[in-house]
Amino acid sequence: MAHRAGSADLPLHGGRVPKWLGDRMTRLGAVITEAIVQHYGRDEFLRRLASPFWFQSFGSVMGMDWHSSGITTSVIGALKRGLTPLSGELGIHVCGGRGAQSRKTPDELAVIGDRVGIDGLSLATTSRLVAKVDSAAVQDGYDLYLHGFIVTDDGKWVVVQQGMNDDRRQARRYHWLSEGLTSFIDSPHAAIEGRDQGQIVNLADHRANLSRKGQLDLLASLGPDGIVREVCALEAECATWNSPAIDTQPMLPHLIMPAHHDVRQKDVNMRRLHGNLAAAADRGPVDFESLLLTPGVGARTVKALAMVAEVIHGAPYRFSDPARFSLAHGGKDRHPFPVPLKVYDETINVMKSAVRKGRLGRDEELQALKRLDDQSRELERYVTGPDLKEIVAGEFNNSSRFGGRSVFGWEPSPVEAEESTKIAWKD
Repeated sequence: MAHRAGSADLPLHGGRVPKWLGDRMTRLGAVITEAIVQHYGRDEFLRRLASPFWFQSFGSVMGMDWHSSGITTSVIGALKRGLTPLSGELGIHVCGGRGAQSRKTPDELAVIGDRVGIDGLSLATTSRLVAKVDSAAVQDGYDLYLHGFIVTDDGKWVVVQQGMNDDRRQARRYHWLSEGLTSFIDSPHAAIEGRDQGQIVNLADHRANLSRKGQLDLLASLGPDGIVREVCALEAECATWNSPAIDTQPMLPHLIMPAHHDVRQKDVNMRRLHGNLAAAADRGPVDFESLLLTPGVGARTVKALAMVAEVIHGAPYRFSDPARFSLAHGGKDRHPFPVPLKVYDETINVMKSAVRKGRLGRDEELQALKRLDDQSRELERYVTGPDLKEIVAGEFNNSSRFGGRSVFGWEPSPVEAEESTKIAWKD
């Protein structure tokens, strides 16, 4: 039975993803998807998308703002652009998106159904029903503005949709998975992300069955006007009535994304991060010898690959700290540091080479990435390393050498930065 897997607070962020990052997210998202499908199959990829923790980590490793609601829009968009040309090969189709794109989802599903031989009209109905449940049956103060529907050639699907609350400047993401789903109105969610805002009306909870039945009975017996009269009478009575305690929903694992934009040590599991870095240093010279011949970039790329490898192979519990994955390729707003484009491009090249050879049955490079992830878990048991501030400071010091870029522009070299400081002082 599909169930709620957790919750998270996602601060709303404005701005757009720049083209130089969006294009790279498209390529990296597609090649990570291919690697997961090659290793574990399409069903596992859908399960990953249905996990709020993995989804946030996936967006973080691609250089998006590690804690913001923008990850949802950018990841769905990147997957749609990157996987559409591969849909015939992978059998994965991404529909919908933000705003007007979300309303095109039923038509897109109908077209896909005709092309691959699945019931597209039924999937279109499912899309509408899922959106209606989270906008009407779950009344939590968030208005839906994004709906992503990912479906495979055999008709299995996952939905990732998001609502916003402008007053609170927060977003809530809802995850649905077709696997094990038996009812659209009886606890159907794989996960709902969002900070606990107090009491909400959730008619999609299985405990609301009597409430749903009672509402239908009231409508049949009293009609709309009669219901209004009863509500008015109840409001007057409730003014002096102390209601009994409500049987609240059991606590679920939840991910709270903080409002602060900078990545702080408390946001990162340092033991796991040190394991990633140590594995890169330990396995890099063995498995990525040719890569390390690249002056100044190779060793840094292996560190990024260690986190990409974990996104591909990591167990669900390892994604409880999405901020850690932002240390692979930084963030577009310079948090935790500017995106190192030379490293990012090299990561894509290594992944593309590994996946391409894997298609031909030569999986030595994919296995090297798997060993990198295995080694991270081995080493994190006892390895130590620098604190987060020191790691981030080192990234900033080398940012221009790694092609550091953000929405504010290219990072200057230390000499250029020093000259700029002198000019500022003179002025």
